[in-house]
Amino acid sequence: MTAPFEPETRTILPVPDRPHVGITTYDAKDPDNVIPPFSRLRPPAGAPNVIIALIDDVGFGASSAFGGPVNTPTAERLAGEGLRYTRFHTTALCAPTRAALLSGRNHHSVGMGNITEMATGAPGYNGVRSNAKATLPETLKLNGYATAQFGKCHEVPPWETSAAGPFDRWPTQSGFEHFYGFIAGETHQYYPALYNDTTPIEPPRTPEEGYHLTEDLADRAIGWMRQSTALQPDRPFFMYWAPGATHAPHHVPNEWSDKYKGKFAEGWDALREQTLARQLELGVVPPGTELTERHDEIPSWDAMDDSLKPVLEREMEVYAGFLEHTDHHFGRVIDAVDALGLLENTLVLYIIGDNGASAEGTLRGSFSEGLNFNGLGHLETDEFLSSRIDDFGTPAAYNHYAVGWAHAMSTPFQWTKQVASHFGGTRNGTIAHWPGGIESRGQIRNQFTHVIDVAATILDVAGIPEPVQVHGVTQSPLEGKSFAASFASVDAPEHRETQYFEMFGNRGIYHKGWTAVTKHRTPWELTGAAPLAFDDDIWELYDTTADWSQSRDLSQEHPEKLHELQRLWLIEATKHNVLPLDDRGTERMDAEIAGRPQLITGDTQILFPGMGRLGENAVLNIKNRSFNVTAQVDVSGDPAEGVLLSQGGYLGGWSFYVDGGKLKFAYNFVGLSTTAITSGDLIPHGARQLRAEFAYDGGGFGKGGELTLFVDGVSVGSGRIDATQPIVFSADESSDVGTTTGTPVTTDRGAGRSFTGSVEWIRIDIGADDHSHLIPLEDAVRSAIGRQ
Repeated sequence: MTAPFEPETRTILPVPDRPHVGITTYDAKDPDNVIPPFSRLRPPAGAPNVIIALIDDVGFGASSAFGGPVNTPTAERLAGEGLRYTRFHTTALCAPTRAALLSGRNHHSVGMGNITEMATGAPGYNGVRSNAKATLPETLKLNGYATAQFGKCHEVPPWETSAAGPFDRWPTQSGFEHFYGFIAGETHQYYPALYNDTTPIEPPRTPEEGYHLTEDLADRAIGWMRQSTALQPDRPFFMYWAPGATHAPHHVPNEWSDKYKGKFAEGWDALREQTLARQLELGVVPPGTELTERHDEIPSWDAMDDSLKPVLEREMEVYAGFLEHTDHHFGRVIDAVDALGLLENTLVLYIIGDNGASAEGTLRGSFSEGLNFNGLGHLETDEFLSSRIDDFGTPAAYNHYAVGWAHAMSTPFQWTKQVASHFGGTRNGTIAHWPGGIESRGQIRNQFTHVIDVAATILDVAGIPEPVQVHGVTQSPLEGKSFAASFASVDAPEHRETQYFEMFGNRGIYHKGWTAVTKHRTPWELTGAAPLAFDDDIWELYDTTADWSQSRDLSQEHPEKLHELQRLWLIEATKHNVLPLDDRGTERMDAEIAGRPQLITGDTQILFPGMGRLGENAVLNIKNRSFNVTAQVDVSGDPAEGVLLSQGGYLGGWSFYVDGGKLKFAYNFVGLSTTAITSGDLIPHGARQLRAEFAYDGGGFGKGGELTLFVDGVSVGSGRIDATQPIVFSADESSDVGTTTGTPVTTDRGAGRSFTGSVEWIRIDIGADDHSHLIPLEDAVRSAIGRQ
């Protein structure tokens, strides 16, 4: 390209090539040969570097920068040199907030009315962003920015998360030139399911060697930034740093959680009062702000059994250490920016939470979060939790804290994550830091702001126009508005007068200081909830110009105002694809019920060597039914050992493997008990067909059954599995052919290593059984593929 890149040329992306028009000479040395030098695409002069840090599951009242009990020195430093935004809002849930942030549009407008695992066929909930709504990183990249994402990506539809792609909605085809992180809502912090761009990789170290994902993400971000700056110093960068922290599992080395020993002994009710006092002193809430009442669904601290309180305290100590640890490592990223001399012209947006604090850990907290997702939280007794108190936060746990702590972390507001109606679910402290672009230091901004406003703000300060066309597709307008004017003035006018909210039927509307809200569904009721009919929901009304925390319901005093806002909510909901409302919970994780595509269909699946990192959506669903797993192998080794195929990990799943030369099948029931069925004799070496048949008892979900092992069609062992997991094995563990990644299902040596022989194929069959116990080799692959 030889022409300058003026603003008017940047509304069509990619910027169209504009070849030189002029005299063409025969000889390049001819004096009449005047061709301007080739010009590389770069953003407008003065465009800043941009770093967005989005922390996971942190309520408004957690960080010390906003009066919370958790020390976050990086946040305090940036706030002291920049601006605190005290009325910044998210969507109340992770994937919707992320989709809104990166697109500059409301979450339902980009098909992300809920998490991707609960996508339905409805336009506002299908998990698919339209190509008429290009992302912020795509716009920045096509304007010359270097772009990279580190951490969590929860915006890929489940039927597109396998190694087969398509990768259209993965970060590297959504505007990011580089991605290092995980494709899921959560991951194990010590054994994460990592991708480098679209290639699955294993962590560089083990937990025993000091590995933790957040530190790794900081290391990778620093390395990428240094390389980009060293090789392209004239090219600004856009970095999106989105660690899995502090989403469950709450994993952090003990030295961080031990800092908080004894600091939460007074309980969550006292903590809310202490936090509000600090918030008032800091000025992050206005004088007169009231502490909202604790709802009856949330138990008081005094109501908790004294014998359980040491566990409850430890849950909060671990969470606090986790958040401080995360802030520390983001501080390393900021220090690296400073060391490169780039901090002056780098806009940092530190968004402390993608929603309110998470109340998905049940009323007592959990050692293994998978129990809750399977509707089995009642199996974690007080005695069990107490027996595992020393393991919270370690690689042995998959822990979450109690609802009362989540409520306290959302001080001074009502409710928590998922409850989009109230500010406890949607208000998140946010910090803007840009020494070269923000003259004010240590000030507070109270303008009503929403996560959809971030994209428009970044384009504004970079001098980049909103694109009209991207990759040949006419774009729908951004729904966010720039709040850059507030950088310069505390008195900048409100850029946003109206904003709707909705999640799981919890809904609300903000309009010119008033909010009308209705809480429809309780977040910790993950399965079996029976909420009211939508028309029977009770609406509340708040004047937030006088009642900052939504503590005084005015619906009885101003019924006309309430009705006006209810109508406005319906108008906004219709405009942005919110309807039809859908309050189903984990039922929507079943693709057939939800009405979304499935990667794997039919009653048979064939797997080949080399296939791996297969999430649950990439493997035939064997839950709540009979199934067979058949492996055609060549047995070798002295003794033969290793995994043939497994699913899940140490907190729930199954493994079909060889251990000490014997065939085994182990079923790990949500980490509480493991049943292993073993063959009586060693497997003969050579070509063999190994098979496990599970005959499900039937009669409902999560029942048991009989499992029988076969070698070349001959029964070699059997046993009973008393109970099975009905809904999910794991959020992040995967299946691999002939090997295992992540955590092993059982501690047997053979279940934790690669198969010593070779695998030709593995086949999974569900439903009917022809009782032959042997698959003819000539039909095994062809018939399986035909039935998928």
